[in-house]
Amino acid sequence: MHKVLIPTKSLLPPALSIVPYLTPEEVEAMARACQGRHRLRDELLILTLFQTGLRISEALSITPRRIGSHAGHPVLYIEGKGKKPRMVACPDALAHRLKSYAFDRGLGLDDRLFPINRKWAWQILKAAAERAGITKKVYPHLLRHSDAIERLRQTGNPKALQIHLGHASPMMTMRFLSTLTAKDALRIQQGVEFE
Repeated sequence: MHKVLIPTKSLLPPALSIVPYLTPEEVEAMARACQGRHRLRDELLILTLFQTGLRISEALSITPRRIGSHAGHPVLYIEGKGKKPRMVACPDALAHRLKSYAFDRGLGLDDRLFPINRKWAWQILKAAAERAGITKKVYPHLLRHSDAIERLRQTGNPKALQIHLGHASPMMTMRFLSTLTAKDALRIQQGVEFE
């Protein structure tokens, strides 16, 4: 009698396995579900993680001095993995809210906007997800995945996404392609115009 071995891990290579993520609607629901004395801070943390794709350590290091502009567009100046400096695109509305939050709190140029640790950030996200009725396991890096997938859906540009996320290897970025549907691909291709 032969034994049948059942693999405990996916047979797909990591680049092709489905990456977990939240939809923009789920992220918005989490942000709206923030409560208490630090409601605004917690909401901004969630939106910052989602709308910039920062790693949690990068987001927790944001200071007013790191909110700037490049070529007329708002950016965050981040010290990424391996202490490599990089610029990360930041939506206008979010940059404005972060600056307003810093001003209203009387923060100095080098005061952290989110003076919490990683464990606290996990707790904030978990509580917001529970209040929003989200049953998926929510953690800070999930918001980075969610940003990556939404950007890829909107642009169809893996190279731009690789630069945005600060990935050294294109393979790290390519794993997000597995989440695109045929409908996403068609919509992206329909946006291409030739003169």
